[in-house]
Amino acid sequence: MDEIEGVAAFMQREKLTLVTAESCTAGLIAAMLADVPGAGQLLDCAFVVYSPQAKQRLLGVSRATMAANNLTSEPVAIEMALGAASNSPATIAVSNTGVTDDTDDGIPAGTQCFAWVFRNNPDGRPRIYAETVRFSGDRLAIRKQSARHALLRIMHYHQPSQPDGGVNPPSRWRP
Repeated sequence: MDEIEGVAAFMQREKLTLVTAESCTAGLIAAMLADVPGAGQLLDCAFVVYSPQAKQRLLGVSRATMAANNLTSEPVAIEMALGAASNSPATIAVSNTGVTDDTDDGIPAGTQCFAWVFRNNPDGRPRIYAETVRFSGDRLAIRKQSARHALLRIMHYHQPSQPDGGVNPPSRWRP
């Protein structure tokens, strides 16, 4: 069993479902999970939101957050994941935004920002985690590494022993 099949088996055991909000990965997170037999019961939907306008329109990412933090930032990834969670009954939302090339002088190529929102908590409040990772390789290699990372971290952050991540949902978040 490969690692992604392990994630799928874990999600099945825990009765977890996924929605993705993907920019740089452009649907690869959802596609990677969909490659596993039986993934139909694990994946609700995927939002591919490459442009800033799509992030705003489909996921409610605020213009102010994008302007203050850059598109490749954890605050944008968090708003993307929260927007996806608000538009899906899935128990987990994962998002990705980043750069693969030297298109931004302030952000090194391969920089990827992620957020995970877990909404199946007894108190009804989401648990939110975010991280930034830098991958190397060509454009496709970075995107594949990013998609794999997003899925593999589900098991890590789902563990009840994990701290709450220190991230609170914005007041406009609706479960």
